[in-house]
Amino acid sequence: MTKKINLFANLKSDFASGLVVFLVALPLCLGIAMASGAPLFSGIIAGVIGGIVVGYLSQSHISVSGPAAGLTAIILTAITDFGAFDVFLMSVFIAGLIQLALGFLKAGSISNYFPTNVIEGMLAGIGIIIILKQLPHAFGYDADFEGDQAFAQNDGSNSFSFLFDVLNHIQLGAVVITLVSLVILISWDKVPFLRRLKLVPGALVAVVAGVLLNEFFVSTGSSLAIAKEHLVSLPVPKSFDEFKSILITPNFAAVTNPQVWVVAITIAIVASIETLLCIEAADRMDVQKRYTNTNVELRAQGIGNIVSSLLGGLPMTSVVVRSSANNNAGAKSKMSAIIHGVLLLISVLSIPALLNKIPLATLATVLILVGYKLAKPATFIHFWEKGKYQFVPFIATLVFVVATDLLKGVALGIIISIIFVLRGNLKRAYSFKKEEYEDGDVIHIDLAQEVSFLNKAAIKLTLNEIPENSKVIINAHDTEYIAHDVLDLIREFKETRAVDENIKVKLKGFKQAYELENSPDIGNHVSIEHYYDVAKRALVKKETVKENI
Repeated sequence: MTKKINLFANLKSDFASGLVVFLVALPLCLGIAMASGAPLFSGIIAGVIGGIVVGYLSQSHISVSGPAAGLTAIILTAITDFGAFDVFLMSVFIAGLIQLALGFLKAGSISNYFPTNVIEGMLAGIGIIIILKQLPHAFGYDADFEGDQAFAQNDGSNSFSFLFDVLNHIQLGAVVITLVSLVILISWDKVPFLRRLKLVPGALVAVVAGVLLNEFFVSTGSSLAIAKEHLVSLPVPKSFDEFKSILITPNFAAVTNPQVWVVAITIAIVASIETLLCIEAADRMDVQKRYTNTNVELRAQGIGNIVSSLLGGLPMTSVVVRSSANNNAGAKSKMSAIIHGVLLLISVLSIPALLNKIPLATLATVLILVGYKLAKPATFIHFWEKGKYQFVPFIATLVFVVATDLLKGVALGIIISIIFVLRGNLKRAYSFKKEEYEDGDVIHIDLAQEVSFLNKAAIKLTLNEIPENSKVIINAHDTEYIAHDVLDLIREFKETRAVDENIKVKLKGFKQAYELENSPDIGNHVSIEHYYDVAKRALVKKETVKENI
């Protein structure tokens, strides 16, 4: 059930997190535009639209949208083939229309079929990529552009061998600034006094300290001074007319070009899948365990790409790196994403020269800590303890996300998960029974003999449509196997939404191995008016019992 969001309810924490995301997003927007062969400001425009427009229209509480590294190869090839950026913008405009249509066709529901261990493997893989790619920047070696996620390098090396090249290009000033930034960021989370200063994020303090340190090195003529090429490099328009010339509109005459449509469909598909993966990951990271309507998200992304193309911006997706930084900074609502977009807009118009004094080493330190939190050892231990059916898809997804790309890694993880499920469910059949509910009934959800992650969508819909102040019995007496995804879903429902909305939940027949305890009786009856009819073959049999439980 969707509730109206008060954007200003958590303004203090949302402003602080929005500020952190702004600092992370600024060099990423520029770097992705550079790698795509597009004008630098096209990346900034996409970041602004992703923050303000998509942030406002989306129902996701912590995801952040902007130009994505996963689209750079597509964009670079298309711009090169078209020979004109305005023709490419026509493809982005059409891609936005396609995403809008996909949202209305409810194609976003596909995200319900992404297994949790695959999503967690993707996040851990992204975390390792961030660490591998940002370590060179932390040591002052900026051969790769910000936002680069490719494992294989153009010179034949890879992300691991590239780290050895760093030893020949260490910049001592960058190392000093990295260490100072690291101390500030860790202290800001650990020291109780500093932790109370929520309005001032540690990332901002680290950035200010990095700028002041480098300015001191420069003013004293120290050999530690960081050269211009190791600082943020934002274009500085010298007049308003020069700024207006940056805004490029699509060449609508190119709508009849078949290649424009091919590129548009490619962007729409890739951007939509990456967005759905990120939204599912963002919902997993959300400490309040709120669910996002992915169909609304596709429509928001479609409108965002339409607006971005009309202003000369790159195509965008919901992005894991910025969303993770947003979550780690303590974002409470989508107001944080909107604030980050507003700050991007204000800063590039008013203080680009000041932003160009920020050392890349400081921003690299912020991202390295984000990467560590995504790929912390506790996550590996957690899935190892769950057994091979959870650990193998998790680790396979992680390895292939790092070695190839996000989409290929996730695809492999899902294939392995499906193989495991098919092995255990090959000879099993399931039934679905629909019954009407009347006032005074208690809702019974009887789980079938085998419940896999493929049933996550139906159970998720069922639990989401249970009304407030109701009583629910979830019975697993006849169940031999329940996927961890479904167990997590039931646990989150019982511990969060059920508590918030006064839903009394009784669990019956859950084995100790499931880490869900059977509940005491839930008391008297409660009236309900409607109960959702879940998808066919749902493994959820609903019954009503007109008696005291």
